[in-house]
Amino acid sequence: MLLILSAIFFGALAMLVHELGHLLAARICNVSASELGLGMGRKLATFRIGSIKLSLGLWPTGSFVMLDGAVLKQRSVSAQLFVHLGGIMLNVVAGWLAFGSMFSWMNLLLAAGNILPLYQHDGWKCGVVILRALMPRTNAQVERAFTFSGGFVSLGIAWYVARLFF
Repeated sequence: MLLILSAIFFGALAMLVHELGHLLAARICNVSASELGLGMGRKLATFRIGSIKLSLGLWPTGSFVMLDGAVLKQRSVSAQLFVHLGGIMLNVVAGWLAFGSMFSWMNLLLAAGNILPLYQHDGWKCGVVILRALMPRTNAQVERAFTFSGGFVSLGIAWYVARLFF
């Protein structure tokens, strides 16, 4: 039971680290953020820290930072990638600094899951930014094909990793 509670606690902490990475990268690139959410479902608490609204949800199964997407799209491709990868980068740093602990593993797992090209994950967002930079105009069919194939690639990677351990 203690192991499960530790995994939930350190998983939530790793999600907070992840979102703080996005927030820090966004601030560096002058992209405003209005909210940082930790947890999903019914909101248990909401409060402000400076200009950011912090919301805590009932279930510690996800997190987000509400960025100004219009401003982000106006930034350079490298700045957009930096913001989208900010969470992963901070998870990797935290994972290596705490290496061998439950906190380390939760950070490294979160980083590995988010780099996959799954819809709305950071890897997918980076892929869309790169596609849009390479294409002369936005093409919904190409983006749908990328999203669909990204799911298959992610499934293949997950299957391969699972085979390593089981």
